Amino acid sequence: MATITAPRNQNGAVLYVALIMLILLALLGIAGMQVAGMQEKMASNYRAANRAFQNSEGVVRNAERSVENIANRNDPASGARVAESDINRNCDDGYDPVQWATEVPAGSTAKVNVRQIDKCIVGEASLDMGEALDEATPIYQITGFSVDDDAASSSAVVIDTVFKL
Repeated sequence: MATITAPRNQNGAVLYVALIMLILLALLGIAGMQVAGMQEKMASNYRAANRAFQNSEGVVRNAERSVENIANRNDPASGARVAESDINRNCDDGYDPVQWATEVPAGSTAKVNVRQIDKCIVGEASLDMGEALDEATPIYQITGFSVDDDAASSSAVVIDTVFKL
């Protein structure tokens, strides 16, 4: 009959292998948490930029509606962003929408600049640049500025459009 005897020399190699495997799994978990946190920040930034763009688009559309009511001599709609006195009719070649946006006061949530440019697109001189091709259809350059959140903004967007009635 054979007898079973326990090994007398145990080095504990299994313990070391198990500890190394646990350390590797912990490092893998930490890396996964960092990736998830980075993706959360990227999604938040994307959302803030998208909200700022949508708000700025709304500012421009509201201004277009207001300008159309002014040009058609209709009563301004409630919440109109532009009055007739707000429309700039000077032909200045130095207008830069980005420069205008940098001069928007800090803390502003939405702002619009409207220029009537139908007399500015014909001719070469800065003063009295020429007559519009069609007097019945004025052309406006509308620049809108808005932020993503009125309380705590992290993104701002400027949209510059040309609007022809």
